[in-house]
Amino acid sequence: MGTASFEFLLFALIVIVVFNLNRTVTWRQFTLLIANLVFLSFFSHHPAVWIPFASFLAFGFLSLRLMQNSSGRALLIPVLIAGIAAFVWLKKYTFVPPSLLVHSPYITLGLSYVFFRVLHLIIDAANDRIEQRVSLVSYLNYTLNFTTFISGPIQRYQDFSKYQLAPHPLQLDIIEAGKAFERIVVGFFKVNVLSLMLSMEQTRALNALHSAASFDQRLWHGIIIVATYPLYLYCNFSGYIDMVIGIARFLRMELPENFNRPFSAGNFMLFWSRWHITLSEWLKNYVYNPLLMSAMRKYPSRALEPFLSAFAIFVTFFLVGVWHGQTTEFLFFGLLQGSGVAAVQLYQMFMVRTLGRKRYKSLGAGPAYHALARGFTFTWFAFTLLWFWSNWTQIGDIMATLSAAVFSLSLLAIFLGATIVLELWERIRMLLLGIHIAGEPLVLSRYTRTVWNTAAAVIAIAVTLLMNAPAPELVYKAF
Repeated sequence: MGTASFEFLLFALIVIVVFNLNRTVTWRQFTLLIANLVFLSFFSHHPAVWIPFASFLAFGFLSLRLMQNSSGRALLIPVLIAGIAAFVWLKKYTFVPPSLLVHSPYITLGLSYVFFRVLHLIIDAANDRIEQRVSLVSYLNYTLNFTTFISGPIQRYQDFSKYQLAPHPLQLDIIEAGKAFERIVVGFFKVNVLSLMLSMEQTRALNALHSAASFDQRLWHGIIIVATYPLYLYCNFSGYIDMVIGIARFLRMELPENFNRPFSAGNFMLFWSRWHITLSEWLKNYVYNPLLMSAMRKYPSRALEPFLSAFAIFVTFFLVGVWHGQTTEFLFFGLLQGSGVAAVQLYQMFMVRTLGRKRYKSLGAGPAYHALARGFTFTWFAFTLLWFWSNWTQIGDIMATLSAAVFSLSLLAIFLGATIVLELWERIRMLLLGIHIAGEPLVLSRYTRTVWNTAAAVIAIAVTLLMNAPAPELVYKAF
């Protein structure tokens, strides 16, 4: 079953209908649990391949129980180390000796997101941030929730239990149902039309690269190869998130937003506050803040604080790359993410010291400066993603075929193009939002949205049926 397919939507519809037949907590708990287990069974019917995954879940639950017992909290650090080591071992990171790995096939689907949920439960329980005792059913529903299992968003247990264990389910009237259905339609369109077209365009450029004879052709292919992937990834990832947010709302739950117009961000730090928001928030709460506080206690100097902060944020976003994959490509991807965010922080500190806070704020508010910063942010992200979707061999082949000069010109063209296109997009958006009818923006009115959603649904269904191809797999399913 594809994660953004008609089959997935049919499965979700059946779960929604059964879930809403009864409003009791027990019914909602066990309906969701059965749905989660059935969802997992679609990926393999062989119990043996789930044993390592189930063992990790069992470790998490026993550790949670230990942390909810005050006498066991002294073991928090060893438990966390053991959990991280188990995750690294199961994901088969390249630095783990092959002799220590399990070589029989087993499933790690969804393990990366389960890992974050398990660590969150253990840490919060140890710090008395989870008041109620977490039952086994609640634990399994939280860690295996089929709406968030494969790609997030990473929801806190406190927020999950607020909806799942509430005596009365979250209200679902016709207006809320309409909004939820709209999210599903928009998400399905993003994944099955936009991300599919962008992926096909990048593949076409990659295939044509070696036969490109002229300078202009190589330059154009270089631009397409680098620039289309961040757009593809956004449509693919955010589209699936839209779908599961809509589905979860029909299950009387609200999932946290994971995207907030990331390509409108004026620097790389702001970009990560708008892209994969729940991942950024998790890392901020459980990595950046503790690391920074520890460093500041060790080196209590006001002059060092900005540099300690830059170091902590570098480590935090370096771990983004480490979490994404087991190879050196992802380590380098993390190095680029951490360097980009830390460089922004150091740059801002330098500009404040050079110009003063007031003059720097005035400079940053200028439309030309903001447009250029936005274009640079998009270009840097597109560049870093080369180590996300390809490998060293393929990157070397692309570089050799294009030549260093053409590749550099491709990045320059992407920077200029992104600066202009994103600025035009922002201006057009503001212009359209400024057109009001009956006290609300015309583009946000229910009539406009009804027309758009109908067209999106028709186009998505037509494209899916006419192309007669499987729905594009979710990129983050691989992690």
